[in-house]
Amino acid sequence: ALAHPDVVGLSVGTRPDCIDEGKLAWFEETAHRRFVMIEYGLQSIHDATLTRINRGHDYRCWLEATARSRNRGIWLSTHVILGFPWETRAQMLQMAAALSGAGLDSIKLHHLHIVRDTAMAREHEQKPFSLLGYDEYLELVTDFLERLNPSICIERLFGHAPDAQLIGPRWGKSGAEIRRDIEERLAGRNTYQGRLWNP
Repeated sequence: ALAHPDVVGLSVGTRPDCIDEGKLAWFEETAHRRFVMIEYGLQSIHDATLTRINRGHDYRCWLEATARSRNRGIWLSTHVILGFPWETRAQMLQMAAALSGAGLDSIKLHHLHIVRDTAMAREHEQKPFSLLGYDEYLELVTDFLERLNPSICIERLFGHAPDAQLIGPRWGKSGAEIRRDIEERLAGRNTYQGRLWNP
Protein backbone atom coordinates (compact mmCIF):
# COMPACT_ATOMS: atom_id res chain seq x y z
CA ALA A 1 0.00 0.00 0.00
CA LEU A 2 2.77 2.45 0.89
CA ALA A 3 4.36 1.95 -2.53
CA HIS A 4 1.30 3.56 -4.18
CA PRO A 5 1.88 7.28 -4.83
CA ASP A 6 -1.59 8.24 -3.59
CA VAL A 7 -1.19 6.50 -0.22
CA VAL A 8 -0.01 8.99 2.41
CA GLY A 9 -0.19 6.73 5.45
CA LEU A 10 -1.68 3.72 7.16
CA SER A 11 -4.63 3.36 9.52
CA VAL A 12 -4.67 -0.11 11.05
CA GLY A 13 -7.65 -1.34 13.05
CA THR A 14 -6.75 -4.26 15.26
CA ARG A 15 -7.27 -5.91 18.63
CA PRO A 16 -5.00 -5.19 21.59
CA ASP A 17 -4.15 -8.89 21.88
CA CYS A 18 -2.87 -9.00 18.29
CA ILE A 19 0.07 -6.61 18.71
CA ASP A 20 3.64 -7.51 19.63
CA GLU A 21 7.01 -5.79 19.79
CA GLY A 22 7.99 -6.83 16.28
CA LYS A 23 4.89 -5.25 14.75
CA LEU A 24 5.23 -2.13 16.88
CA ALA A 25 8.86 -1.71 15.87
CA TRP A 26 7.84 -1.85 12.20
CA PHE A 27 5.04 0.69 12.73
CA GLU A 28 7.42 2.97 14.63
CA GLU A 29 9.99 2.84 11.84
CA THR A 30 7.30 3.48 9.24
CA ALA A 31 5.98 6.44 11.27
CA HIS A 32 9.28 8.24 10.65
CA ARG A 33 8.32 8.37 6.95
CA ARG A 34 4.53 8.23 6.82
CA PHE A 35 1.48 8.85 8.95
CA VAL A 36 0.63 5.73 10.97
CA MET A 37 -2.50 5.22 13.08
CA ILE A 38 -3.34 2.17 15.16
CA GLU A 39 -6.97 1.83 16.23
CA TYR A 40 -7.40 -0.60 19.11
CA GLY A 41 -10.88 -2.00 19.54
CA LEU A 42 -11.89 -1.85 23.22
CA GLN A 43 -15.69 -1.36 23.43
CA SER A 44 -15.73 -1.19 27.25
CA ILE A 45 -13.32 -0.86 30.16
CA HIS A 46 -15.44 -3.29 32.19
CA ASP A 47 -14.21 -6.87 32.06
CA ALA A 48 -17.67 -8.31 32.74
CA THR A 49 -18.85 -6.67 29.51
CA LEU A 50 -15.81 -7.81 27.53
CA THR A 51 -16.47 -11.38 28.68
CA ARG A 52 -20.15 -11.18 27.89
CA ILE A 53 -19.59 -9.92 24.33
CA ASN A 54 -16.84 -12.50 23.77
CA ARG A 55 -14.05 -10.02 23.06
CA GLY A 56 -11.36 -12.53 23.97
CA HIS A 57 -9.25 -10.01 25.91
CA ASP A 58 -9.61 -7.93 29.04
CA TYR A 59 -9.13 -4.26 29.86
CA ARG A 60 -5.59 -4.85 31.15
CA CYS A 61 -4.63 -6.22 27.73
CA TRP A 62 -5.81 -2.96 26.14
CA LEU A 63 -3.93 -0.88 28.72
CA GLU A 64 -0.74 -2.82 28.05
CA ALA A 65 -1.10 -2.52 24.26
CA THR A 66 -1.65 1.23 24.38
CA ALA A 67 1.24 1.68 26.84
CA ARG A 68 3.59 -0.22 24.52
CA SER A 69 2.39 1.85 21.55
CA ARG A 70 2.90 5.31 23.07
CA ASN A 71 5.85 7.57 22.31
CA ARG A 72 6.63 5.87 19.01
CA GLY A 73 5.27 8.52 16.66
CA ILE A 74 2.11 6.45 16.13
CA TRP A 75 -1.32 8.08 16.28
CA LEU A 76 -3.38 6.08 18.79
CA SER A 77 -7.12 5.66 18.58
CA THR A 78 -9.71 3.39 20.20
CA HIS A 79 -13.35 2.38 19.82
CA VAL A 80 -15.91 2.45 22.65
CA ILE A 81 -19.57 1.40 22.72
CA LEU A 82 -22.08 3.25 24.88
CA GLY A 83 -25.38 1.62 25.78
CA PHE A 84 -24.77 -1.96 26.88
CA PRO A 85 -28.01 -2.61 28.80
CA TRP A 86 -26.24 -4.30 31.72
CA GLU A 87 -23.88 -1.34 32.27
CA THR A 88 -25.06 1.54 34.41
CA ARG A 89 -24.85 5.12 33.25
CA ALA A 90 -22.13 5.69 35.86
CA GLN A 91 -20.10 2.80 34.43
CA MET A 92 -20.36 4.24 30.94
CA LEU A 93 -19.21 7.65 32.13
CA GLN A 94 -16.29 6.06 34.02
CA MET A 95 -14.86 5.22 30.62
CA ALA A 96 -14.39 8.90 29.77
CA ALA A 97 -12.12 9.41 32.77
CA ALA A 98 -10.25 6.16 32.16
CA LEU A 99 -9.61 6.89 28.48
CA SER A 100 -8.65 10.49 29.17
CA GLY A 101 -5.43 9.43 30.82
CA ALA A 102 -4.48 6.65 28.40
CA GLY A 103 -2.45 8.77 25.98
CA LEU A 104 -4.94 8.52 23.14
CA ASP A 105 -4.93 10.88 20.18
CA SER A 106 -8.49 10.10 19.09
CA ILE A 107 -11.56 8.06 19.92
CA LYS A 108 -14.55 6.62 18.08
CA LEU A 109 -17.81 6.50 20.03
CA HIS A 110 -20.55 4.10 19.01
CA HIS A 111 -24.01 3.56 20.41
CA LEU A 112 -25.00 -0.07 20.89
CA HIS A 113 -27.02 -1.18 17.91
CA ILE A 114 -28.21 -4.67 17.03
CA VAL A 115 -27.61 -6.07 13.55
CA ARG A 116 -29.06 -9.21 12.04
CA ASP A 117 -27.37 -12.61 12.17
CA THR A 118 -25.25 -11.88 15.25
CA ALA A 119 -25.10 -13.50 18.67
CA MET A 120 -26.50 -10.34 20.25
CA ALA A 121 -29.37 -10.29 17.77
CA ARG A 122 -30.27 -13.84 18.79
CA GLU A 123 -30.03 -12.90 22.46
CA HIS A 124 -32.24 -9.87 21.89
CA GLU A 125 -34.80 -11.97 20.02
CA GLN A 126 -35.00 -14.57 22.78
CA LYS A 127 -35.03 -12.09 25.65
CA PRO A 128 -35.47 -8.48 24.42
CA PHE A 129 -33.50 -5.82 26.27
CA SER A 130 -33.82 -2.06 26.10
CA LEU A 131 -31.74 0.00 23.69
CA LEU A 132 -30.94 3.67 24.07
CA GLY A 133 -33.58 6.09 22.87
CA TYR A 134 -32.47 9.03 20.77
CA ASP A 135 -32.76 11.74 23.44
CA GLU A 136 -31.23 9.37 25.97
CA TYR A 137 -28.18 8.92 23.75
CA LEU A 138 -27.85 12.66 23.14
CA GLU A 139 -27.74 13.22 26.90
CA LEU A 140 -25.33 10.36 27.48
CA VAL A 141 -22.85 11.34 24.79
CA THR A 142 -22.95 14.98 25.96
CA ASP A 143 -22.18 13.87 29.52
CA PHE A 144 -19.38 11.64 28.18
CA LEU A 145 -17.81 14.45 26.18
CA GLU A 146 -17.87 16.79 29.18
CA ARG A 147 -15.68 14.28 31.05
CA LEU A 148 -13.29 13.52 28.18
CA ASN A 149 -9.81 15.02 27.89
CA PRO A 150 -10.23 17.92 25.42
CA SER A 151 -6.99 17.01 23.64
CA ILE A 152 -8.53 13.76 22.35
CA CYS A 153 -9.94 14.15 18.84
CA ILE A 154 -13.43 12.74 18.25
CA GLU A 155 -13.47 10.69 15.07
CA ARG A 156 -16.99 9.33 15.43
CA LEU A 157 -19.97 10.13 17.64
CA PHE A 158 -22.33 7.24 16.83
CA GLY A 159 -22.49 3.88 15.12
CA HIS A 160 -24.01 3.04 11.77
CA ALA A 161 -25.36 -0.11 10.15
CA PRO A 162 -27.09 -0.62 6.77
CA ASP A 163 -30.83 -0.25 7.18
CA ALA A 164 -31.50 -3.76 5.88
CA GLN A 165 -29.28 -5.24 8.63
CA LEU A 166 -30.29 -2.98 11.52
CA ILE A 167 -32.67 -4.37 14.12
CA GLY A 168 -32.46 -1.43 16.50
CA PRO A 169 -32.48 1.17 17.74
CA ARG A 170 -34.14 2.85 14.79
CA TRP A 171 -33.93 6.57 15.35
CA GLY A 172 -34.88 7.68 11.84
CA LYS A 173 -32.04 10.21 11.82
CA SER A 174 -29.28 10.83 9.31
CA GLY A 175 -25.66 11.14 10.40
CA ALA A 176 -25.79 14.87 9.76
CA GLU A 177 -28.88 15.21 11.96
CA ILE A 178 -27.28 13.27 14.83
CA ARG A 179 -24.13 15.40 14.71
CA ARG A 180 -26.20 18.57 14.59
CA ASP A 181 -28.35 17.49 17.54
CA ILE A 182 -25.29 16.61 19.65
CA GLU A 183 -23.77 20.00 18.87
CA GLU A 184 -27.04 21.71 19.73
CA ARG A 185 -27.27 19.76 23.00
CA LEU A 186 -23.76 20.91 23.93
CA ALA A 187 -24.60 24.51 23.02
CA GLY A 188 -27.94 24.37 24.83
CA ARG A 189 -26.22 23.27 28.02
CA ASN A 190 -23.43 25.82 27.51
CA THR A 191 -20.90 23.02 27.80
CA TYR A 192 -18.04 21.51 25.81
CA GLN A 193 -15.62 18.59 25.64
CA GLY A 194 -13.50 18.49 28.77
CA ARG A 195 -15.55 20.90 30.90
CA LEU A 196 -15.73 18.34 33.73
CA TRP A 197 -12.41 16.64 32.98
CA ASN A 198 -10.25 16.36 36.08
CA PRO A 199 -6.64 15.60 35.07
